[in-house]
Amino acid sequence: MRAARKISLVAVGYIGAFLIATLVVAVYVARTDGPDRQTYGAMYGFGDSLLFLAVFAVSAVLPTGAALYLLRPYRRFWVALSSMALAVASTGLASAVVYTVGRAATGTSTLGSLAGFATLRILVAPVCALGFALSGLLAPARAPRMALFAATFIDAAAFAYVAVTWIRLTR
Repeated sequence: MRAARKISLVAVGYIGAFLIATLVVAVYVARTDGPDRQTYGAMYGFGDSLLFLAVFAVSAVLPTGAALYLLRPYRRFWVALSSMALAVASTGLASAVVYTVGRAATGTSTLGSLAGFATLRILVAPVCALGFALSGLLAPARAPRMALFAATFIDAAAFAYVAVTWIRLTR
């Protein structure tokens, strides 16, 4: 198969994932249309964007897997990807630490404000972990595979810790 055809196939997969996510959000918006959506538009909008991100991430697993499979012969790509994954996962870990410390901060401290922003990074941790896990499964060499699985574990653990904290707070 020629390179242009491979790229086109992956691109069509991503377009399909985008269309699926758009359709799901459109159906959700139509089903939840009412006075609350009008009154709390910003909160609904944020929830809609999280829903879009989650559905797109799940829908894009197949084209991402195809792209990663096609990139298996390129060692430099895998070394760069695994390094980048560890760097991104470290931001997830740092966000969990900042969230934990910032939550205990009193008043309107800078640390308390940073904890709010750390929450945004924690919310995308499952998507990152999914991508790292898929990459780890398809990595052709042991070193990048282990680095990608380590990044998966770090991001998943950071999200799990904060999620358990949120669940405890709501009880």
